[in-house]
Amino acid sequence: MKQRDLTKGSITGNLMLFALPLMAGNLLQQCYNIADTLIVGRYLGANALAAVGSSYTLMTFLTSILIGMCMGSGAVFSIRFGEQDHKKLKEGILHSFGLIAAMTVVINVLVYAGLPLILKVLQVPAEVVPYMRTYLLVIFAGISATFLYNYFAALLRAVGNSVVPLIFLAASTVLNIVLDLLFVLGFGWGVAGAAGATVLAQFVSGIGITVYTLICFPEFRLSREELHFDKRVLGEIAQLSFLTCLQQSVMNFGILMVQGRVNSFGTAVMAAFAAAVKIDSFAYMPVQDFGNAFSTFIAQNYGAGKEKRISQGIKSAVTAAFVFCLVISAAVCAFAAPLMGIFVNASQTEIISIGVGYLRIEGAFYFGIGLLFLLYGYYRAVKMPGMSVILTILSLGTRVVLAYTLSAVPAIGVTGIWASVPIGWALADIVGVTYYWKKMRRKSELG
Repeated sequence: MKQRDLTKGSITGNLMLFALPLMAGNLLQQCYNIADTLIVGRYLGANALAAVGSSYTLMTFLTSILIGMCMGSGAVFSIRFGEQDHKKLKEGILHSFGLIAAMTVVINVLVYAGLPLILKVLQVPAEVVPYMRTYLLVIFAGISATFLYNYFAALLRAVGNSVVPLIFLAASTVLNIVLDLLFVLGFGWGVAGAAGATVLAQFVSGIGITVYTLICFPEFRLSREELHFDKRVLGEIAQLSFLTCLQQSVMNFGILMVQGRVNSFGTAVMAAFAAAVKIDSFAYMPVQDFGNAFSTFIAQNYGAGKEKRISQGIKSAVTAAFVFCLVISAAVCAFAAPLMGIFVNASQTEIISIGVGYLRIEGAFYFGIGLLFLLYGYYRAVKMPGMSVILTILSLGTRVVLAYTLSAVPAIGVTGIWASVPIGWALADIVGVTYYWKKMRRKSELG
């Protein structure tokens, strides 16, 4: 498969061609959990749907630690590729793989040891606990597969190959859906079957992309002489990886805190939130991946020292994100009820009504999160992941505080949780853009 050098050629054309497979890939990745949600919601009932929805939030938070570290490492890989420094690229591969593999083991141990406490902290209703415990015990058996896929996908994307990760993800998504139907409807294994289908599909993509990369990219293979650790290299990888990991974890921890507040409103709100979040994520996921593609573009050009090309790329990316978000916002707001009907039986009118309220509030402001993803990508690519952490804390901190504060007012109730989200996006956007312009002005004055 062809590698794409983003330091040359058409900016908008290359950026879009690189981004499209990422967008398609993450939409497919959403299908993992959407398949579970659709089948569980339709055939196993509201309690099972609530369990899978809450499990997804927890799973996203914990796997975001690994995904964040992979994204941070990917930024280093992109910079080295832009510099054309293959020796340092291989050093980065060695150190980042060892670091993230060790973190994978730690997370697996902590999840299984702390499961009773996790269920208590999340305020899971008693009738949902058995379903959620079963689902989590199975789903986290696949965390090593999640690491393998995201690590090698980050490596391939860093050197301009966004197609191969898409191919492996597509194959495993189809397998996931087939196994969901077989395990849940055919064998009657309930939520354990839904989780097992996802785990097996994840191993197909994780092992498959690992084998492909080692066979088809011999330049990434390490010789015995290269298998030695360097504290300096490990420090650089660790700093960028852990700060990106922190940014991802803070983001998902905030969502997890909100999930706890949602759970306190009962099963109907939990089920509505579970379905609406899948639609919400599916809607803005393409612009999140566009932000990741934008980050690779910035990192490669940052490594190559092409500042003018970076400025031009920023203008193109913001314009494209705005147009996309405008279209998606209109579609989600207009079709909120039919979209909820995909996941929830038409007779569950209360659940559908709650979900529609969520989608119309979130959907009207998608450009807020679209711009935020671009800011995350930019600051990660120019070795300023700490700024991404600050923006995430502002966004999610605002969201959590307002969610708990507003929803405590009887006249506002659960609507306060939904309204807190776009307010958090807006605050982070204002700070991120202001800091960028001040940074540019300072550089202009010094230059």
